Amino acid sequence: MKDVEKFLDKDGKIRSWPTKTNFKVEVLKYMASKFELGKDYKEKEVNDIIEEWHTFGDHFLLRRGMIENKLLFRTRNGSKYWREQDKAKGE
Repeated sequence: MKDVEKFLDKDGKIRSWPTKTNFKVEVLKYMASKFELGKDYKEKEVNDIIEEWHTFGDHFLLRRGMIENKLLFRTRNGSKYWREQDKAKGE
């Protein structure tokens, strides 16, 4: 979490996108933590949550990053999104 803190504002919102890959992944994990395990979301709900938790204006980047890093999953047509249990972290 300490690595992520430098990218957050005083309200815990992501204020900037890191340049280093390892920091990007940590920021994406932080964002993914804002989604409930086992709950299904529509794309609009995903976008709304992302908008609520960042201030640099690129929810597409964050959504795509979470999906590419398997932190958030979606159906092929994008009609449903969800966060799966992270077996590596015991979540």
